[in-house]
Amino acid sequence: MSTLTDKKGFGTAPVFFTAISTILGAILFLRFGMAVGNLGFYGALGIIILGHMITIPTALAISEIATNKRVEGGGEYFIISRSFGLNIGATIGMALYFSQAISVAFYVIAFTEAFEPFFNWMLSSFDIALPRQVISVPAILILAYIVLQKGSDMGVKTLYVVVAVLFISLTLFFVGRTYFFEAGDYSQNFVFNNRNQFFVWFAICFPAFTGMTAGVGLSGDLKNPTKSIPRGTMWGTICGMLIYIFIIYKFSISLTPEEMSSSQLAMANVAVLGAIIIPLGLGASTISSAIGSVLVAPRTIQALAADKSFPSVALNRWLAKGKGETNEPYNATLITIAIALIFVLMGEVDFVAQIISMFFMITYGSLCLISFLNHFGASPSYRPQFKSHWAISLIGFLLSMWVMFKINAAYTIAAYVVITLLYLYLNYIHKERGGLQKIFLGALFQLSRRIQLYMQKHRSHQTDDEEWRPSAICISSNSFKHSKVFDLMKWISYKHGFGTYFHFLKGYYSKNTTTEAKQIVDKLIDEHHDQESSLYVDCMISPSYTTAIAQAIQSPSISGMENNMIVFEYRRNEAEAIEAILDNISLTRAGNYDVCVFSDANKNTHFKNGIHIWIRSIDILNANLMILLGFIILSHPDWKKGFVKIFSICDKEDVATTRKQLQELVQTGRLPITLSNIEIIAQEEDKSSKSLIKDKSSNAGLTIIGFREEQTKHSGSEVFEGFDDMGDILFVNANRQQTIE
Repeated sequence: MSTLTDKKGFGTAPVFFTAISTILGAILFLRFGMAVGNLGFYGALGIIILGHMITIPTALAISEIATNKRVEGGGEYFIISRSFGLNIGATIGMALYFSQAISVAFYVIAFTEAFEPFFNWMLSSFDIALPRQVISVPAILILAYIVLQKGSDMGVKTLYVVVAVLFISLTLFFVGRTYFFEAGDYSQNFVFNNRNQFFVWFAICFPAFTGMTAGVGLSGDLKNPTKSIPRGTMWGTICGMLIYIFIIYKFSISLTPEEMSSSQLAMANVAVLGAIIIPLGLGASTISSAIGSVLVAPRTIQALAADKSFPSVALNRWLAKGKGETNEPYNATLITIAIALIFVLMGEVDFVAQIISMFFMITYGSLCLISFLNHFGASPSYRPQFKSHWAISLIGFLLSMWVMFKINAAYTIAAYVVITLLYLYLNYIHKERGGLQKIFLGALFQLSRRIQLYMQKHRSHQTDDEEWRPSAICISSNSFKHSKVFDLMKWISYKHGFGTYFHFLKGYYSKNTTTEAKQIVDKLIDEHHDQESSLYVDCMISPSYTTAIAQAIQSPSISGMENNMIVFEYRRNEAEAIEAILDNISLTRAGNYDVCVFSDANKNTHFKNGIHIWIRSIDILNANLMILLGFIILSHPDWKKGFVKIFSICDKEDVATTRKQLQELVQTGRLPITLSNIEIIAQEEDKSSKSLIKDKSSNAGLTIIGFREEQTKHSGSEVFEGFDDMGDILFVNANRQQTIE
């Protein structure tokens, strides 16, 4: 087994040569001179810098992720799918495959431009205008034969030959004479011309930089991918960038803008033996890029099929099938050549090149985003040997998105629409596989952790007049009998606060009770959670209701806020439940909690009848909290047809003062209610507060009434009794007076 492993695979050199030969490809010979001629040295330099501000973060991200996971066949696809999940990986992988397959056609078409002297000779000598397909079709068929018969081994050997020719042609270009420079003033080349055309030329030239990931596609054929991919990719990227800078400088000191702009083979006017060596170098660079693409693209679709990304089982099996010991993607290569041949026959290079650039940009942005999320999420399993900085990855992601829109907003939107539809389809047929929901899990965990730590550190700076928000907890053993308390907790926690509901499971903590608790939580989530719910549910195992409350009020809130309110609940016909609540109110007050007691009338809630708030003379501390709760509950969509009405019971001599205070709150906007919804009632000696409440609020959707702890100690359960014919009631006891801002 070890002998077979030792024989199989390449080292770092093929990764480097595949990357550098693809980087120094068709655009270098055909368009960079024209870019310098139109934009000047500094404009072309801007293209190189901006392009590498995207490709270098991508190269770093690939190197980082490749040293963290076991990289197999499929190159970039494998890295994306194993980091993003199979569904999103397959989505981007398919876009990546088509861009790679079409790239084969792009490079072959560009290869035919090396034969421009031949086409010109045929036209001038025999008046025959030959189509470019005379060269491009045989070229792609020969390329297909080489790869299909000899596999990646022959492809890499051919790669060494063409890379040698490529570097010879570049060397002769650099040592070429600059006698044209002596004929005039070339300072005009060292400016930034035609700035409004910058992104047009960037779109044309950017494919020159996309080759830096080409070597990653050989991941399945490498002895040590975690070593070869970072080294080969980074060296290829850096060397390519430096060579491009030297090339545009050489152009700038050698030719006039007109000479560069008028000929796509302007390099031939500079290089030694330029008429021969530059077309030869163009042919070498384009055919090497084509070889690189035709080696990489089939391995991408083979890996996609191996992961069952296509809806047809037979198609997956056929595309995944390899040949020989090294599992050469024979069938996948046939498909790739067929796609490339179609685009070669079409010959529309400019349109195809823009599409290629868009999908490559999506891939690069995705890789940078993966790296950023892995940094931010700080997963314990993310331990790359090669480390970049999260800021570099974030910049790469943002720049790639920005540049796509700058190049062509319509193509960008179209690309994202196609990607989105493809993902939705894959997610539909592969529901069991990881999707987008798993991508941000670690990042959200880190964000939540940091927010909680921040809030804890700044609690000491909180003041009594700071804006109040509810962070309520409720503990009940009646979770599957009383459902209304869940509605109340959702109303309180909706938008403005946070709520935690604990099911009380009586018993001692053990393996059995833990299993039961988990089953209860799962059932509660299924029954009571919806998309808009802000309520967190859990289970509290404790030997008694009192110890459960003691545990809960000492536990930190998962929201990062301190819990500040406890909600007790009971059915109005359950007298024993009231006694259990009374026994524990004092316990909760020891923790400075606001106390709410929800009296469930066990009948439908009439939302359109509104929320009635009753303020009495005993509610000096309670009043503002009751009003705040009323408007917080009203903000829930369930109450969209409801309203808040405030009743204030006071002594006859205090009616004017009370009215003035409430009017001031309304007029200053601190109480979002009309004066018509405020009713001040003078206390009559022969009529109790309970009688007034029953007369006015018997049909209310929810009635909020204040109480004091002293009342419960003196009168016991009588405080909550005598409201049998009414709807739901929320009794409120505030720990301190809140401020209505």
